[in-house]
Amino acid sequence: MTMQEAYQQGEKLLVQAQIPDARLDAWYLLEHVTGVSRAMYYAMPDKELSEEQADQYSDFISRRAAHIPLQHLTGEQEFMGLTFRVNEHVLIPRQDTELVVEEALKIMESCSEAEYPAGKADDSKKQDFRVLDMCTGSGCILLSVLYHAGKDKKCGNLKMAGTGADISEEALEAARINAELLNIEAEFIHSDLFDAAEGRFELIVSNPPYIRTDEISKLQDEVQGHDPWIALDGKEDGLYFYRKIISGAGGYLSDGGHLVFEIGFDQADAVSTLMRDAGFRDIMVKKDLAGLDRAVIGVYDR
Repeated sequence: MTMQEAYQQGEKLLVQAQIPDARLDAWYLLEHVTGVSRAMYYAMPDKELSEEQADQYSDFISRRAAHIPLQHLTGEQEFMGLTFRVNEHVLIPRQDTELVVEEALKIMESCSEAEYPAGKADDSKKQDFRVLDMCTGSGCILLSVLYHAGKDKKCGNLKMAGTGADISEEALEAARINAELLNIEAEFIHSDLFDAAEGRFELIVSNPPYIRTDEISKLQDEVQGHDPWIALDGKEDGLYFYRKIISGAGGYLSDGGHLVFEIGFDQADAVSTLMRDAGFRDIMVKKDLAGLDRAVIGVYDR
């Protein structure tokens, strides 16, 4: 079987299965199996697949047609320009969540500049800056923050340390693997929210479960059938984990520390009110690229 024949058959099967982006998925799977770039494919579409490659591609196409997420087949997902290993134990990183990282980096830049407005401090005078990622999953938020802040000259005055907390041991194992592959130093702790957290943090970020329980069954098959339920279910009104995290965050934030949440598109008012009632100030709502409310930020004074 040639690459062109394999691709055309794969695309046809995915279209018949009503897979969104069937053409792209058929291509990504072919590229993953063969290691052949698109430019190389167009240069030699009649290149024969090995028997092993043909069998693997056929298997991947069949599983994708059954609505198994593409990322569970390839085992990876790009996020903030980095490649993360993913599996059935973690929520697949979404582009919308990149907004949380971007806002976290802005906060870190402002803290660094406020501490040393005249320029970079020497290592002995750098400001300690601890980041806690609550419900860390694959670690994509925490590791992206640490990676990009480490390369951002505007964050050069910060002595950064990161902790990811999750109740799922399987998710924590995935996060640790990602940290090792990306060569990023971070601590990952098995914790039911703040139970195992220690000390104070200048920044807490979180993409908690926020889907209402009765809404999960209405999500795409790829989501409700394959993303871990524990990473989706925000209980009856979708706000359960926001209440828990907001009520506990004050005990773990440093004076003037920030809390940054990802939220569902219709949760901005509710989450903002919860934060305001808990003593947070300067609450802001940020929109994603689609113009939907996607993040809420607040500052906590001790």
